[in-house]
Amino acid sequence: MNAGALARDGRVGAAKAARGSAVKAAARAGFAARGVMYLLVGVLALRIAFGDGGRDADRRGALAEIGNRPFGSVLLFTLGVALAGMALWRLSEAAFGATGPDGRSAKKRLLSVARCVFYFFVAHSVLALAAGSGNGGGSDDRQSKDVAARLLGVPGGQWIVAVAGAGIVVAGLWIGGRAVLRKYHDKLRLGEMSSRTRHAVDVTGVGGGAARGLVFAAAGVFAVRAAVDYEPNRAKGLDDTLRSFAHTPAGPGLPACVALGLVLFGLFSFAMARWRKV
Repeated sequence: MNAGALARDGRVGAAKAARGSAVKAAARAGFAARGVMYLLVGVLALRIAFGDGGRDADRRGALAEIGNRPFGSVLLFTLGVALAGMALWRLSEAAFGATGPDGRSAKKRLLSVARCVFYFFVAHSVLALAAGSGNGGGSDDRQSKDVAARLLGVPGGQWIVAVAGAGIVVAGLWIGGRAVLRKYHDKLRLGEMSSRTRHAVDVTGVGGGAARGLVFAAAGVFAVRAAVDYEPNRAKGLDDTLRSFAHTPAGPGLPACVALGLVLFGLFSFAMARWRKV
């Protein structure tokens, strides 16, 4: 067998491994881990909405909540490994293509690369916290302000922050719009669900996705405002964005609704872990 045939066989074998049971299990574990994170962030945000603002409603707050429980380090380690599984699955999508007719397109592969990098970073921060050598990635609010300050300090930084913020707004609208239109149906094995289960999944998918999209869009608006005013402290992370909803004309009811939506998205992630096509 020549070198070309060996290389071809190697690629075929790697592609089969990328779609094998181990990678699929890693993907499902990753969706479950994402569900845990959003569920805890939503619960923390509900506490804030009802006057208990002791812990930030972001990733660090959620991880601290886990770490304070019995066997917290073990739980954090399990969560970090599951998130690393999500990163591995996204890497396999980038290398060999995702499910669906356009799964091998350049756009889908680039999205998978971005998601792989994101989940690798999150997994690393969680595992570092479990090992006692990290802080869970730091506060989202502090990180947002620090990044804005660094970018505003470089030539053209005002435009960079403004364009990035506008991109986050568009991403939020895209996330929320796809959720409301139930585009996630294409990624689920709907035939395995009863009508009652499908209805419950739709409640979590639409409500959770709309809330998640709203939070993204609002954070993007704050980033644009930071660029326009040349004031990095106007940039907001997840916690500050959620708290800001209380100061809108909708009043304190809006942050409670958004927090409930994040809880729903956590539950939707559990549904994705069970019925997602991978």
